[in-house]
Amino acid sequence: MNPAGRPWDSQEAGPECQVWTGTLLLGTCLLYCARASMPICTVSMSQDFGWNKKEAGIVLSSFFWGYCLTQVVGGHLGDRIGGEKVILLSASAWGSITAVTPLLAHLGSAHLAFMTFSRILMGLLQGVYFPALTSLLSQKVRESERAFTYSTVGAGSQFGTLLTGAVGSLLLEWCGWPSVFYFSGSLTLLWVWYVYRYLLSGKDLVPASGVLAPGLLVTRHSRVPWRRLFRKPAVWATVFSQLSAACSFFVLLSWLPTFFKETFPDAKGWIFNVVPWLVAIPASVFSGFLSDHLINRGYRAITVRKLMQGMGLGLSSVFALRLGHTSSFCESVVFASASICLQTFNHSGISVNIQDLAPSCAGFLFGVANTAGALAGVVGVCLGGYLIETTGSWTCLFNLVAIISNLGLCTFLVFGQAQRVDLSPTREDL
Repeated sequence: MNPAGRPWDSQEAGPECQVWTGTLLLGTCLLYCARASMPICTVSMSQDFGWNKKEAGIVLSSFFWGYCLTQVVGGHLGDRIGGEKVILLSASAWGSITAVTPLLAHLGSAHLAFMTFSRILMGLLQGVYFPALTSLLSQKVRESERAFTYSTVGAGSQFGTLLTGAVGSLLLEWCGWPSVFYFSGSLTLLWVWYVYRYLLSGKDLVPASGVLAPGLLVTRHSRVPWRRLFRKPAVWATVFSQLSAACSFFVLLSWLPTFFKETFPDAKGWIFNVVPWLVAIPASVFSGFLSDHLINRGYRAITVRKLMQGMGLGLSSVFALRLGHTSSFCESVVFASASICLQTFNHSGISVNIQDLAPSCAGFLFGVANTAGALAGVVGVCLGGYLIETTGSWTCLFNLVAIISNLGLCTFLVFGQAQRVDLSPTREDL
């Protein structure tokens, strides 16, 4: 809506729509820059502080302890007061924590305790981001454009990991691990300043992002239809599938840098920290384009969502399995790249399916699903460290990823739907 209260027309809103889509893409990028800093630095920090695999696993997984606690709160606040406000406030906080992480690490001799605390706090602050983003996009992006928009913004997760992998590897080699945290935190705070200074107006931060979908009215909902939502098998299928996708992704995100560093010690870090995420960026955008294109050609939404999940959970797990059965560095990079690349198809599957099912409270429902995924991430990352430490083999880790992924895929294929479930029966869209 414009200041006069009238809908923006498409021609007028186009440039601002592009600015906000790019800004949210950059915000997602910086979220993952900060998140991926610890996995990139884990080997160096373990050497400095004397951590073994189990202790490193505790630090890596502690992020998810905090991450799972604020998902529902973030989504509900996004539905009520606006996702853009939640995102801006959380980004300013997590950027600050990232920038001071090296200082926290050297406060005393209890390095493990301080790093665990900082990662829990980071998880608390970042946990609100994606539920708030889902709420924002579900209210302001048309159904026929949701997959492409969400996939484009979601590509920031791969771009951020790529940026940290490329620049972080160089900073790690030239300046030491603290510089990686300084780099990520400073960029996030700069982004916060830009958004607040140039894209938000008014004392209550009324967003210019209302033009993301010209003419689409934004409604705030104060009540969540709890009973109606959780009586539907399709909702539980989406939650479990999101749990599986998040857990698989978090395990790979946390342990792949260590896998390559230990399995191929002479390999250049920038190769395995960059290539998988580099190919994942166009894959994420393509998955959104393909999904919307198929729906616009007349294919049923649920058919397209299940196709995307077949790629995002099923085929990606095949390449993850292959990682445990090769001794070639080139093949390992190819398999890791293919698995990460295909996981981006989840953006056009279950992530958008949540908006299909309940656009009026998509932030809340995504928060519930991502809370489940974060809890699974805690268990998965810790269990991965335990399996590696006790068996001395990485094969068990990749078997774990495949099992989790395929359980989620089978559940979604059987029970998944794309019809709205947040409306009363008399108003339900058929």
